[in-house]
Amino acid sequence: MCILSIVKINPVVLLFTLTALSTLYSTAQAPPVLIFAPVISSGLSSKSLDIVNAGDGSNRLFVVGLEGSIKIISGGTVLPTSFLDISEATGTDSIPTPGAGSERGLLSLAFHPGYDGITNRYFFIFYCINTVPANIPCVRLTRFETVAGNPNLADQTTGKVLLTIEEPGGDHNGAKLNFGPDGNLYFGIGDGGGSNDPTNEAQNGNSLLGKMLRLNVDNFTTPPYYTIPADNPYVSDPAVRDEIFAIGFRNPWRWSFDRLTNDIWVGDVGEGTWEEINTGSLATFGHKNYGWRCYEGDEDHNTTGCLPAGNYTYPIFAYPHNSATGGFAVTGGYVYRGSEYGALYGYYICSDFISGNAWLIKPNGSGGWNISQQSYVASGGLPKFITSFGESENGVLYAVSYSGTLYKVTTNTGGPLPVTLLQFTAKAANGFNSLSWKTANEQNLAGYEIEFSSEGLNYLSAGKVNAVNTPVENNYIFRHYITGFTKLFYRLKITGNNGRITYSDIAVIDKKETGGIKIYPTVVTNNRLNITSEKPVEAVTVFSADGRKVFQTRLNNSSGTINIPLQYLRKGIYIVQAKLADEYFSEKIIIQQE
Repeated sequence: MCILSIVKINPVVLLFTLTALSTLYSTAQAPPVLIFAPVISSGLSSKSLDIVNAGDGSNRLFVVGLEGSIKIISGGTVLPTSFLDISEATGTDSIPTPGAGSERGLLSLAFHPGYDGITNRYFFIFYCINTVPANIPCVRLTRFETVAGNPNLADQTTGKVLLTIEEPGGDHNGAKLNFGPDGNLYFGIGDGGGSNDPTNEAQNGNSLLGKMLRLNVDNFTTPPYYTIPADNPYVSDPAVRDEIFAIGFRNPWRWSFDRLTNDIWVGDVGEGTWEEINTGSLATFGHKNYGWRCYEGDEDHNTTGCLPAGNYTYPIFAYPHNSATGGFAVTGGYVYRGSEYGALYGYYICSDFISGNAWLIKPNGSGGWNISQQSYVASGGLPKFITSFGESENGVLYAVSYSGTLYKVTTNTGGPLPVTLLQFTAKAANGFNSLSWKTANEQNLAGYEIEFSSEGLNYLSAGKVNAVNTPVENNYIFRHYITGFTKLFYRLKITGNNGRITYSDIAVIDKKETGGIKIYPTVVTNNRLNITSEKPVEAVTVFSADGRKVFQTRLNNSSGTINIPLQYLRKGIYIVQAKLADEYFSEKIIIQQE
């Protein structure tokens, strides 16, 4: 059991009891106002469809163009040479968008979760070639590698086709690739086109169309270069293909994982009446039927041959086909987990391609949802024709329009937190850990939350403290009563009255040296990290202070002294996690080189 007490000094000593914890700060916030601020207006494809990052610490953005090109944005500039350009994925349709025409061409990109541009150079694309008639395999999942020594250029001679899928209509291809936290590749595929899914592909377990698929793509040497995860939900059902994770989608054009909770959010483009958003945890989303073509939204569509209604999972939100209160083609988005705009934190953000309306969705705390619409106004902050959303490695949320303008998703609600954190320290005492911090220039703060972690990645709350909100120096002390640990990581979560959030640097309490493994130096100045381990090390992952994976490399059970080059990582505090066969070891490091 963990027991808390808090001592706060400023300049009068105040003692908060356990009872008082239930009354610590809370503020009800109105939905923030979305602003899509243009950051790149030229140099990208005029048919831009997807935005991804490589997860390698470079913080580059990759923008996919329908005609077959992928452009890199590095340091705010579009690089002149395309990362990839494949002629067979060239699109010829004038409006290849969800619900508005054929979708043949290059549609999505994902980098392998172990990609570092050095030992692992794999990435995957999803496309539909435009040179074949209907009922010929159009949809292709293909793996490439980047050029050795040049992570800004794909080696187009390395292409390996993993999967092809026949589709009858040329559109409703879905197409978004995402790697899950389990390391598997997930992707949604539409019903293959044609009004109202005429061949009922979405409900046919022997068809991959109208489904969410999950593959293990770590087989790099032997065709078909993928295997079926042992826990895929239908592996024991002979009536359903083993690749299938979930059933019953019309056109899951854009979908995402919540980087904090791993929840899945799917924007499924509707037929003639409703656009819908489906969501669920990673553990519960699979092995479900999301209804199409039996249902559109939560209304009957074509229930011929369908099961009773209780066998289907319905959207948490559906909006009608009109410009005032809805739209005509949903573009699924992301849950905002960036640190720059705290008022947006925790909101799922999506928009409609045709109407330009946008929505913010957030749990209401009672099992339901708070959903607010921001309507498109020609002179407002929302653009039309958004084809995709995407996150940078550091949690910045972007959107891209079909015409090739990249927008940063921002808000006019809130600004920089008005506080200066002068010091944050953690010390072990008899039966508790003492956390202390000093601040200045406090204004309009809601308060501080002390968070702790045993491995430096997943944090729990130890308690909260109100902010004094005075411009003079403020001194705080917090006692965290906890025993039975050898190493703990602490950080402060600082929240403003406007909902904006920022985090302190990480403080570490280490009661003893861990035998058998050492990560050093703890202050990195030459782009090199060393690990000395008596036990085999499977992989090393580097996380930023707020829990984002910024670097990963597989060590293939190496032991002894291992030298690891750290490319692209900026100055700052990071957590290094070494994965051994049956345990993890974490260490805090500071990178000082640019």
